[in-house]
Amino acid sequence: MKLNQLTATPGSSREGRRIGRGHGSGQGKTAGKGHKGQKARSGYSRRWGFEGGQMPLQRRIPKRGFNNIFAKEYVSVNVSSLNRFEDGASVDAQALIEAGVIHESYDGVKILANGKLEKKLTIKASAFSEGAKAKIEAAGGKAEVI
Repeated sequence: MKLNQLTATPGSSREGRRIGRGHGSGQGKTAGKGHKGQKARSGYSRRWGFEGGQMPLQRRIPKRGFNNIFAKEYVSVNVSSLNRFEDGASVDAQALIEAGVIHESYDGVKILANGKLEKKLTIKASAFSEGAKAKIEAAGGKAEVI
């Protein structure tokens, strides 16, 4: 088979509408554009957020605060959810994903102090709260910042 022998499946494509070709076509006179107005003119295109010259919504609403584009986004994990690991295990971001505690690690994992830790674990994370570090060391484990 050659490229010039390829044909479309019957019924899969139809001919384009012939617009502005007289009254008999059903799309004559104003060619489906209605009467006058900006949308009836040639070359019309409207950018996102344009409201016909009125002050756009995104400029009318007051701006507040500051958005730090360099901020690191940590996934927070409570100490209580680390009890699912075996005693003496080494826990890092990959182990947390495999265990189903988190779905992805973004810029890192931060361990928070909510709950109780009953296992002796070596935990490798990007950040620890003071309380979480104390609870991990009280259980006989280690908190390593990576």
